[in-house]
Amino acid sequence: MRFSIITPSFRASQWLRLCIASIADQEGVELEHIVQDSCSDDGTQEWLPHDPRVKAYIEKDQGMYDAVNRGFKRSSGDILAYLNCDEQYLPGALKKVHDLFAARPEVDVVVSDTIVTDSRGGYICHRYGLRPYGYALWVSFPVLTCALFVRRRVIDPMGIYFDTQWRDLGDLFWAMEFVKRGLNIAVLPEFTSVFADTGENMNLKPNAIREKERKWQMAPAWIKYFRYPILIQNRLRIFARGSLFQGPFDYSLYTLANPERRVTLRAADPTSFWRGRLKYAFGKIP
Repeated sequence: MRFSIITPSFRASQWLRLCIASIADQEGVELEHIVQDSCSDDGTQEWLPHDPRVKAYIEKDQGMYDAVNRGFKRSSGDILAYLNCDEQYLPGALKKVHDLFAARPEVDVVVSDTIVTDSRGGYICHRYGLRPYGYALWVSFPVLTCALFVRRRVIDPMGIYFDTQWRDLGDLFWAMEFVKRGLNIAVLPEFTSVFADTGENMNLKPNAIREKERKWQMAPAWIKYFRYPILIQNRLRIFARGSLFQGPFDYSLYTLANPERRVTLRAADPTSFWRGRLKYAFGKIP
């Protein structure tokens, strides 16, 4: 089985270098890395077309999800995923995903675990992936897409692409479609990915807030009424997976200070609480 990893890019040259490096050094798998850059003017075009590790397409798009859809259509792999510029794969991540798909041919989608870091690579928290449930997705999205992988059949012939009317919440509605179509979703209880909380992530910007308000207006009335019980149920699922009992661990990633080689850091006091995002989890609009 071959992987196709899609990275949408726009004015994120330094982060893109780290993302590419984390994919290029994956061992034990065949892969292609497609970068869809929306004509960045930050220096990306000076080096990206000449990087032999990627297939670079520099063209205007209609947003991140349109870029990912374009990458999916150009891809040739059996397992597809997308990784944003501010995200990375951990060593051996794709081999673990490959082995689960190989052992379980009935599985359509794999979700796994993520380490959240600050812009320097320092540990903030970890997020255990959970199998999404339709009604609960209106309240909480239990997986980061940097730790989500799908078989080609999900895209072709099922045609489950991102809905490009959304600029920031497309991930959520993509997962809702998985549930609606009855896809077989498996959990890989391994850290595969790193998400850098840079403070500039798209899901914190004004458009994301507006889309969350729109999504909440679309939610069924009973979901709104039972919002907090559903949120508590989600926390209990995280607890049942053992996220609160994660022991100290090391992780290896590329950083802005060390873009050429991985550095190993220590999560000495692991926590599943993303303190910088708690106000969003319990705010008026989930």
